[in-house]
Amino acid sequence: MTNILVTGGLGFIGSNLVPELKSRGHHVWTCDLRHTEDPQNIRCDVSKYRQLERTFEEHEFDFVYHLAAEYGRWNGEDFYENLWLTNVVGTKNMLRLQEKKRFKMIFFSSAEVYGDYEGTMSEDVMDKVPIKQMNDYAMTKWVGEMQVLNSAEMFGTETVRVRPVNAYGPNEHSSPYRGVVPMFIYRALHALPYTVYMGHKRIFDYVEDTCRTFANIVDNFIPGEVYNVGGKSEWETDIKQVSDIILNYLKKDDSNVTYKQGEPFTTKVKHIDFSKIIRDLKHDPKIPMEEGIPKTIEWMKRAYGVS
Repeated sequence: MTNILVTGGLGFIGSNLVPELKSRGHHVWTCDLRHTEDPQNIRCDVSKYRQLERTFEEHEFDFVYHLAAEYGRWNGEDFYENLWLTNVVGTKNMLRLQEKKRFKMIFFSSAEVYGDYEGTMSEDVMDKVPIKQMNDYAMTKWVGEMQVLNSAEMFGTETVRVRPVNAYGPNEHSSPYRGVVPMFIYRALHALPYTVYMGHKRIFDYVEDTCRTFANIVDNFIPGEVYNVGGKSEWETDIKQVSDIILNYLKKDDSNVTYKQGEPFTTKVKHIDFSKIIRDLKHDPKIPMEEGIPKTIEWMKRAYGVS
């Protein structure tokens, strides 16, 4: 039986990943800032070395999925202390323990590390092109990747890096700092205004597809590899289309929507190459947005008590 720790395991991706890992017969613990009654959840702030160290004194893990992070570029502006402590100091703490305990790690970076790059975003772009990360969130994720690479070079640690691309789906509550899908759905459900920035395109990935692929890493762990993880390239979607799918499903018009040109400090269009993860990890997304958004809407209706 494989023993696995998922940091940030009560968060959006973590709470979807844990059941997938358990369904495959793995023994899974989570650590998170929140308290729960689950005896396999350990309350822990990864930016506090003592708390993290205690977790590893009490348990032996074969793999760690390191998801614990502060998310989002505007969150990184308003709460930058939390962002840098969790994403950078927290990752350094994890690496120090990896150097001692020798577990294999899956480090969660982000497609935001591609910054202002306008070409097709293959995993080797950063080796060839000087990239300007466009916000603190992106910077912390790239610093995390550099920390991982340095630890591998200096201490022989074994880590796979993943760069998720706009995952969405159940267990993601809305906030001003989350992605457009939960925010649009929440505001449409509650008849609240929201803004759609025209000309922006993204590839979205339903979280069940994402987590199935993340779970595959345990079975084909290649130290030092880095993978983009998202939907199919042909699913590249205009942000307005996301809003339209939501409104159409809810049978609402766009009277509460304001359309603006171009959001600042973010890439307008992200063209992502997924060939490596298809090759190595059998990434095979099943659920397009026309199916995934209604599933997400129905979950949010239940979560917020909206009929």
